Amino acid sequence: MSDTKKIVNFMGARRIAMFMSIAVMVASIAVLAVKGLNFGLDFTGGTLIEVIYEESVPLERVREDLRTAGYESAIVVNFGSDTDVLVRMPEGMSPTLGEEVLAVLQAGTEAEVELRRIEFVGPQVGEELREQGGLAVLLALVVVLIYVAMRFQVKFSIGAVAALGHDVLITLGIFALVGWDFDLTVLAAILAVIGYSLNDSIVVADRIRENLRKLRKHDPDEIINISLTETLDRTLVTSGTTLLVLLALAFVGGEMIHSFALALLIGIGVGTYSSIYIVASLLLTMKISQDDLIVVEKEGAQIDDLP
Repeated sequence: MSDTKKIVNFMGARRIAMFMSIAVMVASIAVLAVKGLNFGLDFTGGTLIEVIYEESVPLERVREDLRTAGYESAIVVNFGSDTDVLVRMPEGMSPTLGEEVLAVLQAGTEAEVELRRIEFVGPQVGEELREQGGLAVLLALVVVLIYVAMRFQVKFSIGAVAALGHDVLITLGIFALVGWDFDLTVLAAILAVIGYSLNDSIVVADRIRENLRKLRKHDPDEIINISLTETLDRTLVTSGTTLLVLLALAFVGGEMIHSFALALLIGIGVGTYSSIYIVASLLLTMKISQDDLIVVEKEGAQIDDLP
């Protein structure tokens, strides 16, 4: 690394960062325990009705028509275009529900309204989806733990999984606190956050491992500061460009992917922080050193001659 480049003392603030992370994680657990997630129709069950209008219609007017007719809990979003409308209703399925909703919507406009499809998600199916989603997140964390332990070292794997758990927990805590709908698109975003954060953690861990082997005369905290400074530009550029795309999706991408984009915005923002502080801070807490990366040769193993 060039001597002219200033080394940022990231680890000088690691105790403050760890205290803040623990406090936010405890708060997230408390909110999840007390308030819980606002599970969407995918997990709770209900009816999904898709209609197509002859011409564009304001969603607020559609919502008002349904509220007036007694469907106060209906969720109305555009689906694909501003003439396709998706109505999600937690009310149970009935043989005439589609026709009833279509009649309400038709009465609120002079344009033609066509019922395109109606689907019902039972509560048992929703509960199974919720359980399988939780298992998918846990399985992803276990696979990451095994992969990083094999690719690097056990201490690196503990730091990487702790960072991923930190990102997921805080994202879920914010969703529970604000009361945003948690549906399958948000679950997909959580899994995407795990993949993105893992990529960041791998880059940081690889540079730390490389410098631990190369910079023998430096202390571990100095080596980590050097490694984080060397990867800082890459981290900021990658996260910055990704966040710009997600901001566009959140504000102009439509209501169908709004929750998905919000979950990714939160997860990637927190993940950028955790790849710098959680992974590195835990490595120092576990007293990572050059000795942890020494490959133990088996007795009697053949060693190739150096060129």
